[in-house]
Amino acid sequence: MDGSGDPANISIPRPRGRPKVSSDETKRAHIVAFAQKIFVELGYAGTTTAIVAARSGVSKQTLYRLFASKEDLFRAVVIAHRQMMLDLPRPEEEDLPVSKALEAIFMIDMDEEADEERAAFIHLAMRESGQFPELRDMLHDEGMFKSRQQLVDWLSQQATVGKAEISNPESCARMLMDMIFGGIRPPEGQAKAWPNLELRKAHLRQCIAIFARGVGAN
Repeated sequence: MDGSGDPANISIPRPRGRPKVSSDETKRAHIVAFAQKIFVELGYAGTTTAIVAARSGVSKQTLYRLFASKEDLFRAVVIAHRQMMLDLPRPEEEDLPVSKALEAIFMIDMDEEADEERAAFIHLAMRESGQFPELRDMLHDEGMFKSRQQLVDWLSQQATVGKAEISNPESCARMLMDMIFGGIRPPEGQAKAWPNLELRKAHLRQCIAIFARGVGAN
């Protein structure tokens, strides 16, 4: 007998491929999500890479491999948060009235948890940019400036296709962001800007409606 029936001689095929591991992109997103909450909670000065690594469940070596410094990590948080500021760019096939599109762009119907997260980060950005000059340019260049430029581009497109009469998209973008984010941000010393979300939504819709009428939007 050749012994092929002997269990000791039966070869068991090994699983093909390597065990699945999370990609660097996935790890970065995971770390950034924790870092955002920590920066809001502790501020820029109070946040350390060691705290972020511990709370996100990664080693400090992994964190430093993906983010060269705390400033680099904060920049990643600002970039990731930009999509919570304005839902832009919009789908090319979208054909909404300007007022309805603006309600979607500013996400005035977002759920309460996401809304509180957005408001908390806006407050953090304003506070930290005053205390740390090195963050001011970062917040401007990677956050508010790029968000506003996306809005400028969208408004220009609406004017081009005849849906609004906008001669100065830059000015209109600034006006809209001042109105909407001013309505979201609590006054100094107060925890909330509005008693409830419904009152705030009504205010934001009125702001958008006034703007839309002012530019002759459909």
